[in-house]
Amino acid sequence: MEMIYQASTAEGAIDFINMYDLEEAAKEVIPKGGYGYISSGAGDIFTYRENEKAFNHKLIIPHVLRDVELPDTTTKFAGEQLSAPIIMAPVAAHGLANVAAERASAKGVARFGTIYTASSYASCTLEEIREAGGANTPQWFQFYMSKDNGINRDILDMAKRNGAEAIVLTADATVGGNRETDRRNNFTFPLAMPIVQAYQSGIGQTMDTVYGSSKQKLSPKDVEFIASYSDLPVYVKGVQSEEDVERALGSGASGLWVSNHGGRQLDGGPASFDSLEYVAEAAAGRAPIVFDSGVRRGQHIFKALASGADLVAIGRPAIYGLALGGATGVQQVFDFFKKELEMVMQLAGAQTVNDIKKITLRENRYL
Repeated sequence: MEMIYQASTAEGAIDFINMYDLEEAAKEVIPKGGYGYISSGAGDIFTYRENEKAFNHKLIIPHVLRDVELPDTTTKFAGEQLSAPIIMAPVAAHGLANVAAERASAKGVARFGTIYTASSYASCTLEEIREAGGANTPQWFQFYMSKDNGINRDILDMAKRNGAEAIVLTADATVGGNRETDRRNNFTFPLAMPIVQAYQSGIGQTMDTVYGSSKQKLSPKDVEFIASYSDLPVYVKGVQSEEDVERALGSGASGLWVSNHGGRQLDGGPASFDSLEYVAEAAAGRAPIVFDSGVRRGQHIFKALASGADLVAIGRPAIYGLALGGATGVQQVFDFFKKELEMVMQLAGAQTVNDIKKITLRENRYL
């Protein structure tokens, strides 16, 4: 079993050209089992690979003579002013990558100026994450429901007490996906999960055991319960079909999160980007849409926004930045995406994020 002291202690600026270089460098500093857990997908990793390849299904048309200069990525969302429509996705156990864990990632995201989504399976407490991010940094809480509603109420109370502005219900992970890399590495969590310690310790457990301790049968009534009890907006994470849009919104969800869990759950399913247009069309502007899975370029963010997303969430790249540079590395990853997005906006003729949403992408007929 891996020990916490094996994780990186890095803090400071890192040198990288793109997210692919960053991942290769991170592989050298994250212990094998932890890296396998963070980086791998399910089964034959078909869906994991398709997540990134699918962005090539649509093309960005370069536009000229648009009178665009110094594009502006700032975004107002739910009353918050964000430096870009790019937020932190919920990722479990940041302590696998850096001993400073979520304390460092929250600090890096706060410096960038956007929303931090804390995972139920974090290595730190919500109090530690809130303190590191600062009281003025918007934070959301990603919720894995317990089978015990008393525990669920306690966790939701904890989230509200620590300033959570929204609850993100992960609905696509009622059982663990077929994560063969974890089995090959005999990976078990070396770290505690203090937020859910009432029903889940984490230490020495496999991902299947962790998920097995959570509620495995979710229904619209669970969304109703969370919304009613917390009195916070609820985002249903894992939506990929028109039918699920109606189920989520019909149960009182305030937002939709298009995701296939980074290709870590159902292998053989569609790429998250390919699902986005169906969800956006079905939602028809009735609720905001967050998108994640496979994002490695500013072009990917641009295409997601042009396809109906309001916010784009970053997961694995931020953890690689955390491993290599702590809070500074996390901020650099977000700065990278912002800089590339600005470049794409300039070349595509979009002055603002709202302009991106008015742009029509071209179908790639050459694949």
